[in-house]
Amino acid sequence: MEVLTTAEMERADRLTMAAGTPGFALMLSAGQAVAEAANDLVAEGPILVVAGPGNNGGDGFVAAAELAAQGREVSVILMCEREALQGDAASAARGWKYPVLPFTPQAIGRPALIIDALFGAGLSRPVEAEAGEVIEAINTSGAPVLAVDLPSGVNGTSAAIMGVAVRATETVTFFRKKPAHLLMPGRQQCGRVRVADIGIDARVLEEIRPLAFENTPQLWRKSFPIPPTDGHKYARGHALVVSGGMASTGAARLAARGALRAGAGLATLASPRDALAVNAAALTAVMVRAVDTAVELGETLGDRRFNAVAIGPGAGVGKRTVDFVHTALSLQPHLVLDADALTSFGEAPEHLFEAIKASHDAQVVLTPHEGEFPRLFSDLSNKTPGRSKLERVRAAALRAGAIVLLKGPDTTVAAPDGRATIACNAPPWLATAGAGDVLAGFIVGLLAQGVAAFEAASIGVWMHGEAAREAGPGLIAEDLPEVLPAVHRHIYDEFGIDY
Repeated sequence: MEVLTTAEMERADRLTMAAGTPGFALMLSAGQAVAEAANDLVAEGPILVVAGPGNNGGDGFVAAAELAAQGREVSVILMCEREALQGDAASAARGWKYPVLPFTPQAIGRPALIIDALFGAGLSRPVEAEAGEVIEAINTSGAPVLAVDLPSGVNGTSAAIMGVAVRATETVTFFRKKPAHLLMPGRQQCGRVRVADIGIDARVLEEIRPLAFENTPQLWRKSFPIPPTDGHKYARGHALVVSGGMASTGAARLAARGALRAGAGLATLASPRDALAVNAAALTAVMVRAVDTAVELGETLGDRRFNAVAIGPGAGVGKRTVDFVHTALSLQPHLVLDADALTSFGEAPEHLFEAIKASHDAQVVLTPHEGEFPRLFSDLSNKTPGRSKLERVRAAALRAGAIVLLKGPDTTVAAPDGRATIACNAPPWLATAGAGDVLAGFIVGLLAQGVAAFEAASIGVWMHGEAAREAGPGLIAEDLPEVLPAVHRHIYDEFGIDY
């Protein structure tokens, strides 16, 4: 499903109104959707609507009137004078035939439900003192909170907390999600998110042309590799994973096993000779080949059946890894670079980017976490105020000329052309040693099957999160490849594919 920035959502509203739907009709539909969500959340007891001075407050007034008409006990507090409301919000307020309470923390009280219709997604400056005090009172009230569009205090595009923000039990938004429904820290404030249809025709997306998407199977369904009945292992690709020395072989083995489980027909570990026995003793389905130097790697990749390479997990930081990367880019541009491969270019990241851009038909995926990302993109740090993860990853992908995958609870994948996916299916127990190595393996396994790099990265991320859910709490990295067959079955069931 498409993800719209606040500016894109405003454009969707304008296009809908230009096509003949009045803005107030959209507000009525939004308010009715909020009222329905409120009834689903709390079946009885008093409801308090906290309304702001804009259209978000107008949605709240419509919801209040709808709920009161249904016999619910409803009160409204308003941030501004009623007479100061303008446009559709003023029209909505006229539909509320009862007084409004003063805008104070004490007015919050102990209702059965609070509807947060204070600011919504358009907030661009820190919450000021009086509004902040009311938000704090909402958060400490003990009542469940239904946020309208987005919890107040969260920036809809960057997902930043603007000083203080409502912690919602559930959020009802309209037409499409916004980045802050998926990106941290905003996502933490949203609770469950439901998307309501308020009468905006999906055809407006043809003009808006959004490039960000929630990472779900429906997005990459046509790219997911399904082995043909008459296929064979070489038709499913041969992934090569580069191992480091004897003391650091486990990460590469995790990646290689992940590549096989992701569907690659074959996987080989390129191992230094001093680690050959260790790797061979620990592997069964994964083959092992002695590779000590970049020259030997080049000779190995001369066999064109090796059609995807992963370098980084346990590879070691230094010149050997840099040389391996350059060799792989010159011979086999279907490449995943993770961990040590990224850190090895930390002193001169531009050398990596130049090599990627010089590589013919490069299908390269860089997979940093937040600690590795600044080593390659120092000016795109997560410390930059107001800059969202989505914006940072898009800028990094354009600079690198590669797919960039920035890991985390909201793993974001971006291509140089601006396409991006945001995942929100990773459980907290996925944060465990070696999990990133397995992810690199999933992606190289998908590349080996001919999946394009952007889709391979997005599919790999989603499967990674689902595998962790399948394994459950207590997960260790070794579990991830082993539960992947169950994830594949879920995908096949969703797509209606026999197996």
